Amino acid sequence: MKTLAALLLAAAIWAVGLVTFADRVERSTPARLPTKAQGVVALTGIGSNERIGAGVVLLERGLAKRMLVSGVNREVSREDIRKVSKAARRIYDCCIDLGFTAADTVGNARETAEWARAMRYDNLIVVTADYHMPRAMLELRSTMPQARLQAYPVATSVLNAHRWWRSSKSARLMIVEYSKYLAILGRETVRGLGPSAKG
Repeated sequence: MKTLAALLLAAAIWAVGLVTFADRVERSTPARLPTKAQGVVALTGIGSNERIGAGVVLLERGLAKRMLVSGVNREVSREDIRKVSKAARRIYDCCIDLGFTAADTVGNARETAEWARAMRYDNLIVVTADYHMPRAMLELRSTMPQARLQAYPVATSVLNAHRWWRSSKSARLMIVEYSKYLAILGRETVRGLGPSAKG
């Protein structure tokens, strides 16, 4: 009986957390324009076109000097990305870098950190999907603890954050993303309790 009660309590806590997470995602867009930074980083994934396009707009508005598109498929050419981004040729040729090493969010964080280090940037605008932003920021802050990171979440066609529960596809995506977010949060909590964190 106690085991069942504990399981029901855990399920209730998880469900409340999911609703809170989804509400956070819903409220995140449309995002306010960020303040001027040194660089923009667009993380690829589901709905990449919207992410890359939003990053280009920020670059064209003069809110950053350069932009990294992280996690580009190795089979995609620079010209393919230019067409997707709809960037002006002069801006694309001078100021947009493509990263091909990242295969997931952890990889995005590492690739971004390496690019920022090479550029000597410590102030970045992060562009990714609204539902992906909480987890992406956890990974980036873990990899780049000294950097100033501004979130610029983008609504994508793959998930309607305002009505996510009405579609099985959207609900599955939100639940999976929330579960991954919890896993990263747990990992960072454990790291924070370790000997190095205590000095």
